[in-house]
Amino acid sequence: MLASSLTGLSAFAIYLVTALAMVGAFGTVYTLITPHREFHLLRSGCTAAVPAFLGAIIGYVIPLSAAMRWSASLADFVIWASIAACVQILAYGATRLLVPDVSKRISANDVAAGILLGGIALAFGMLNAASMTP
Repeated sequence: MLASSLTGLSAFAIYLVTALAMVGAFGTVYTLITPHREFHLLRSGCTAAVPAFLGAIIGYVIPLSAAMRWSASLADFVIWASIAACVQILAYGATRLLVPDVSKRISANDVAAGILLGGIALAFGMLNAASMTP
């Protein structure tokens, strides 16, 4: 019985490792695109950077999990994961249209700006995930 329960373990491991790599790649690209340096701000105790960065990460992971669930193959999953990353970058761009100095405000530890950016990222992620559902 245990052997039959573990038949999907290799697929599980492949998808999990791929998803973690995609989250790492997204986090890296996202921090390179935004003018504020998330990791520097987080290390220095900038409270505003926390909801901003976590919102982007969670806003990416929500559609990533939908892509994992609905993809027909690993390649399909990677394609949809990449699309989800692009949508999160668009969420940042949309926030910059609403609040052009949002990165400067986050760097100045304006928590409201961090919450706004994180909230918009979450909203985009939820809509993105729902759009992936068949």
